Amino acid sequence: MWKDFFYFSKGQRIGIIVLIALIVLVIVANYTLSYFFTSSQKDGTAFLVEADRFKKSLVSRDSVRQAEWQQKYEARQREYEEKYKHNSYYSSSGSFDKKMTYTLFQFDPNTIDSIGFVRLGIKPNVASGILKYRKKGGVFRSKADFAKVYGISPEKQKELEPFIAIAEIKQVKTENVSTKRTDIVVELNSADTTLLMQVKGIGRGYAKAIVRFRQQTGGFVTVDQLSEIYGMRPENLERIRPYCKVNPDLVQKLRVNIATAEKLKAHPYFNFYQAKAVYELRRRKGKLKDINDLKVLTEFTSEEINRLKPYLSFE
Repeated sequence: MWKDFFYFSKGQRIGIIVLIALIVLVIVANYTLSYFFTSSQKDGTAFLVEADRFKKSLVSRDSVRQAEWQQKYEARQREYEEKYKHNSYYSSSGSFDKKMTYTLFQFDPNTIDSIGFVRLGIKPNVASGILKYRKKGGVFRSKADFAKVYGISPEKQKELEPFIAIAEIKQVKTENVSTKRTDIVVELNSADTTLLMQVKGIGRGYAKAIVRFRQQTGGFVTVDQLSEIYGMRPENLERIRPYCKVNPDLVQKLRVNIATAEKLKAHPYFNFYQAKAVYELRRRKGKLKDINDLKVLTEFTSEEINRLKPYLSFE
C-alpha cells in the first residue's frame, strides 16, 4: 500500500529532479559567493573608509572657503590702511589711538571743516556730528556752547578752550511788518480766513473758528455771537467788534418741514431731545407753519426759540 503514496508519474518525477537540482545549485552558489566577497561585506569596513574620505573632503572645502575669506579680509585691511596711512589720527590697526599726535591751533567751530577738527584731536564721528548740527542751522555763540558737544571729554574741552575763537555773529534784524489793517471791516458770513486775519486781533486760530461756527450754524445773525467762539475772550471781542459786520440775508436757514431728526440735531442750537420733539410734532401735526408751533413743546424755552428763529425756515 505504501507504494501508492510514493508513486509519481513521469512528469512529477522530472519536476522533483529539477527542484532538487535547483536546491543544490543555490547551496553551492551561496558557499561560492561568500568565498569571493567575505572581505567587503563582513563588517562594512569599506563603507566606513568611504564615509571617512567624504568627511575629509568636506573639511577641506571649508578650509578653502575660510582661507579665501581670510585673504579677502586681509586685502580690505591693507586697502584701508593704505587709504588712511597719512592720517595721523589712526593707528596702523585702523582704530583710534589717543596717543597719536595732533596739532592745536586757533579755530572757529562755526567755520572749521571736519579735517580741521580731526587735526585738533577730535574724533571723526564727533566732527561729523558737529557738521550735521551746523547744517541744520546750529550755531556756537560761546565757548560754553562748544563744551556741550557730545563726545568731547572735559579734559579735551579744557585743552581746546584757549584756541576757540568765535567770530561775532551778526544778527539780521528783520522788520516785523504787520499786515493787519485798521481800516477794514469784514462781513462775518462771507469773509474767508485770509480776509478775517487782516483784522487786528484775529489770528489764524480765531479765523478758522469763525468759519467753523458759520458752517455749523448757517451764519452769524449778530456780531455778539463771536462770544460763542471757543477761546474768545471779552477783551478780544471788544477789540475786533468795530471791524466786523453781519449781513443776516446770507444766513443759510434750516428747512424744518423736510429736515430729518439727525439734520436738526446737527445744528448747535438743537439738542437731541429738541430735535426729536420737533420731528415727532411734525409727524403728528403735519406741516409746521411758523416758529409759534414750537412753543407747545416743553423741550424749548422762550430764549431758545428766539435764538433759533433766524435759522429756521417753514417753507
